[in-house]
Amino acid sequence: MPSFKIYRGVAGLYDYGPPGCAVKSNVLAFWRQHFVLEEGMLEVDCPCVTPDVVLKASGHVDKFTDLMVKDEKTGTCYRADHLLKDFCKEKLEKDLTLSSEKAAELKHVVAVLDDLSPEELGAKLKEYGITAPDTKNALSDPYPFNLMFQTSIGPSGLLPGYMRPETAQGIFVNFKDLYYYNGNRLPFAAAQIGQAFRNEISPRQGLLRVREFTLAEIEHFVDPEDKSHPKFADVAELEFLMFPREEQLSGQSAKKIVLGEAVSKGTVNNETLGYFIGRVYLFLTHLGIDKEKLRFRQHLPNEMAHYAADCWDAEIECSYGWIECVGIADRSAYDLKAHSEKSGVALVAQEKFSEPREVEKLVIVPSKKDLGLAFKGSQKMVVEALEAMNETEALEMKAALESEGEVEFNVCTLGKTVSIKKNMVSISLEKKKEHQRVFTPSVIEPSFGIGRIIYCLYEHCFYTRPSKAGEEQLNVFQFPPLVAPVKCTVFPLIKSKEFDDVAKEIAKSLRAAGISHIIDITGTSIGKRYARTDEIGVPFAVTVDSTTNVTIRERDSKNQIRVNTNEVASVVKEVIDGQSTWADIMWKYPAHHTAPTANEE
Repeated sequence: MPSFKIYRGVAGLYDYGPPGCAVKSNVLAFWRQHFVLEEGMLEVDCPCVTPDVVLKASGHVDKFTDLMVKDEKTGTCYRADHLLKDFCKEKLEKDLTLSSEKAAELKHVVAVLDDLSPEELGAKLKEYGITAPDTKNALSDPYPFNLMFQTSIGPSGLLPGYMRPETAQGIFVNFKDLYYYNGNRLPFAAAQIGQAFRNEISPRQGLLRVREFTLAEIEHFVDPEDKSHPKFADVAELEFLMFPREEQLSGQSAKKIVLGEAVSKGTVNNETLGYFIGRVYLFLTHLGIDKEKLRFRQHLPNEMAHYAADCWDAEIECSYGWIECVGIADRSAYDLKAHSEKSGVALVAQEKFSEPREVEKLVIVPSKKDLGLAFKGSQKMVVEALEAMNETEALEMKAALESEGEVEFNVCTLGKTVSIKKNMVSISLEKKKEHQRVFTPSVIEPSFGIGRIIYCLYEHCFYTRPSKAGEEQLNVFQFPPLVAPVKCTVFPLIKSKEFDDVAKEIAKSLRAAGISHIIDITGTSIGKRYARTDEIGVPFAVTVDSTTNVTIRERDSKNQIRVNTNEVASVVKEVIDGQSTWADIMWKYPAHHTAPTANEE
């Protein structure tokens, strides 16, 4: 293992190592197959170092924060919500004197934790007497801490930048090119797998909270006036655990809901968002995540970004509780609008009409002469604020000016309210014929924390079973073939040149078929070799006990079939590619009921 492993507690580092690295590669390959290839997405690879101006426009510089508290004597920092959550969970698990009312209160606090403001969070810490975990010293009030790693770009060091906290912004700033590559058509999606970096206050729990991690993100661009999805019917009948915000706030539990019903009732905002929730469910369950330990939780009001239309997290239950592993959000048109305003480049789409359409357009014409006389040096900022009004604001101002002749108007860039008179601005709705509609697309974003998914997969796939003699418990990883680090092992039953040569020929055919495998001709007992590969999740073992026919053993059932040596690669590939199940194979080939030296397994 890399030497930096010893510093993991300080730096928040984590490495996969073998065979975990192979599991990660297989998960990412399946993600690419399940989403990028099957959905026809555009795949991109954007830089990790991002200029300040990009993340300033996206809001990360000002708002990408967690609430932190400090030990008032030592200065040690802690994440405030983690302290409160740990306190509540410890009380619920260990305090036998806890009244039912108090238990219900603590459960409610955990449920709405992400919905608490800094003031509410600080009040709860004081109410429960929570102090610094290590020293028991008093804690400061919670305050925001920006999670981005800052750096400088160029030799002068004058251009600030950040290690990207997500991969999405690289896609947004490249929207114009991506739209062109897609033939100037909507909807379309761009996808990216890459590293992200967050300066976590308290990295912990292995792969669950680290400072560098792998994200796989999709940005699906869609017309804001039409968020239907042509393939929604493919997932509409899926039924799984969902946790809408109403159930969370009323203290209820997640319940099984049919996805189509959730969309039709408005629980899920639109079909495209619902489609991706369904696809995420299928992706995770095909990987090997337990369906009963997977739920989709809707964001609470204070949790959700102000611009988001709806947001759901795919949460997986493991030994650390329910862990957010995938976020699926309708981000509206916020990101493209923010980058358009900051860069001056219009990140928009067009819909051409077959026939011209008559539409009413808002026309705002500030009188620069009158505004200049009234506001002098501030004229430009007032003009820009008036021109930036939306239709509702402008029509309200028009009505007020016509009835009162004067209206108070807040100019954010000036930081004050100014008085606008009737002669200073003309506001009207004019009918015009348009040949096309120009608009800013909305975006649906599924974002996958690959490390978290893999950690939960490890837990869900691990079990133990007794050895044949019953003297010890053997470890088994029940990985599905598509994510198993090694698909097949090849074992000569006994140490002999004849059997070794057959094993090498089988290994050659597996290699030609692109099947990862291990060949073991050491002569160790077959039972020990089976146990050794079960422990790393290898689904199939080929035992060479004849020069013409061999057995293939399935890991979990331990059932075996007998096939010709030249059929091994095609049989194994048929199962790992998903063309057939092991039950199908058992039906096609004769079962081998007496495994060689089975008493040793």
